[in-house]
Amino acid sequence: MESIASPHNVTELIFTGLFLDPVVQRVCFVVFLPVCLATVVGNGLIILTVSISKNLHSPMYVFLSYLSLVEISYSSTVVPKFITDLLVKVKTISLEGCLAQIFFFHFFGVAEILLLVAMAYDRYVAICKPLHYMTIMSRRLCHLLVAGSWLGGFFHSMIQILIAIQLPFCGPSVIDHYFCDLQPLFKLACTDTFVEGVAVLANSGLIALCSFLILVSSYVVILVNLKNHSAEGRRKALSTCASHLTVVILFFGPAIFLYMRPSSTFTVDKLVAVFYTVVTPMLNPIIYTLRNAEVTLAMRRLWSKKKDSEME
Repeated sequence: MESIASPHNVTELIFTGLFLDPVVQRVCFVVFLPVCLATVVGNGLIILTVSISKNLHSPMYVFLSYLSLVEISYSSTVVPKFITDLLVKVKTISLEGCLAQIFFFHFFGVAEILLLVAMAYDRYVAICKPLHYMTIMSRRLCHLLVAGSWLGGFFHSMIQILIAIQLPFCGPSVIDHYFCDLQPLFKLACTDTFVEGVAVLANSGLIALCSFLILVSSYVVILVNLKNHSAEGRRKALSTCASHLTVVILFFGPAIFLYMRPSSTFTVDKLVAVFYTVVTPMLNPIIYTLRNAEVTLAMRRLWSKKKDSEME
């Protein structure tokens, strides 16, 4: 009767964390804090460069700036809490805070997936239909695709939260992870969660898998179409596509590994999660700027203007 009157008896949750050894946790803090700062600075620099540079207003760079914004937001849902928890013995979070973390983590995660699909479509049009590129990829369509990625993330997260919020959580209150996600949270429910688990797997896994298949298919079409281009055209197109494809593999590989199979509590799952929550958001700006001459040149110009203004 008590559980019926108060289905959410658990009000505070405890994370087991990434590692139990306090020394290892402090080492992780020293390693991951600069990574977190580099993520914000690197992605923030791309947003600033694209917004200021007159040469970077094509749809590809508009999508890139929004991707950087999503990366900062996505990383911020998990990483700051994770890093501060490395310095404390007992890692706690309220149930409401846990559900909020799940909502925003999935919201920005799916928004990034859909944005990557939009970027693949942009590359497809640019390479396969170059004469109609500016007509097809209008400013209105770009804004619609960006808005669609945000809305897709929102609806996905709402479904996830509506599934989780109706469950009764009456203990134990320990989550075997370093952040809140649905499968670890389901283990705290005092009812069978098989149906909910399947629904979550379908919602998350199928979005990731279908988007990944669409992306791979689009790049296959692009590569086949490149045969009709000049050597210089192929080189430039391959350079741009290689950056995008690298980001896609880095993001989707770990996500498919975790969400397209039954959950476990192995340390390897946590380490894979660290890769796509902490490391990948930092790598994306590096990948795009190193392989994109226009972005690199625009950043140098921005830096030169800053130095000139300081000297004056």
